[in-house]
Amino acid sequence: MLRVGVLASGRGSNLQALLDAGTRLDYPARVVVVVSDREDARALERATAAGVTALFLNPKDHGARTAYEAVLTKTLERHDVGLVCLAGFMRLLTPVFVRVWQGRLMNIHPSLLPAFPGLHAQRQALDHGVTVAGATVHFVDEGVDTGPIVLQAAVPVQATDTEETLAARILVEEHRIYPEAVRLFAEGRLHVAGRKVSIR
Repeated sequence: MLRVGVLASGRGSNLQALLDAGTRLDYPARVVVVVSDREDARALERATAAGVTALFLNPKDHGARTAYEAVLTKTLERHDVGLVCLAGFMRLLTPVFVRVWQGRLMNIHPSLLPAFPGLHAQRQALDHGVTVAGATVHFVDEGVDTGPIVLQAAVPVQATDTEETLAARILVEEHRIYPEAVRLFAEGRLHVAGRKVSIR
């Protein structure tokens, strides 16, 4: 059984999708710890409600980013985590942390990468007038949303869409493909070669 650690800063809806998946008997992964950099994060409440260890680690208590991330790593290792999933974690991770967890660190992003990386991806999509948007699960590398792509899902962009309505449509797909990507990882079916991920 793959033990998953989740880093989250906000409401944790993708965390909830992973928690829900973990309740299925045939699902090969379980979230065992959730860590947030915000004490008021809804994600911590979701974890507690699911009986999962929920921890607030205040960045202000640790000075430099690398010092904070060292505590993150120790916390994850203490819970024997085999995969770290970012779920709305709003801190940029240093190359040091990324290297420690290389190949075991995933993120979900609300665009069809490599289009529209970074913040406000849905707004970027609307501003560019695209007709198709979507979500991407990718391994994290040292860039911003530049790591090898695991899974993607597309959604149509409607002429009447706002940032909020498009985000809601994309979120449905995020909740579907993130647990699927974790399942594929847990089953050892993901093979990374350079920038490409193949599914065995």
